[in-house]
Amino acid sequence: MNDTFKALSDPTRRKILQLLKDKDLSAGEIASHFDISKPSISHHLGILKQARLVQDERQGQSMIYSINLSVMQEAMGWFLGLIGAKGGPPDE
Repeated sequence: MNDTFKALSDPTRRKILQLLKDKDLSAGEIASHFDISKPSISHHLGILKQARLVQDERQGQSMIYSINLSVMQEAMGWFLGLIGAKGGPPDE
């Protein structure tokens, strides 16, 4: 869970997740939405992958990224547990 919260702490990574919410995208397509270098986008994608928030799949010469909703649901369950809602925090 620590990797998840670390990944979510950065606004660039949160924007990447917002982009992937609607459509799977290549790294180049993701990079086109930012004014930072492609290596920086790659670094952010690596952190999101390590946290299991995104998945990648090779399609030809491109890597296509998609959001991993199960990890997002796990994090939401943790937050809901903090406020006493149903679906308490996962065991750590």
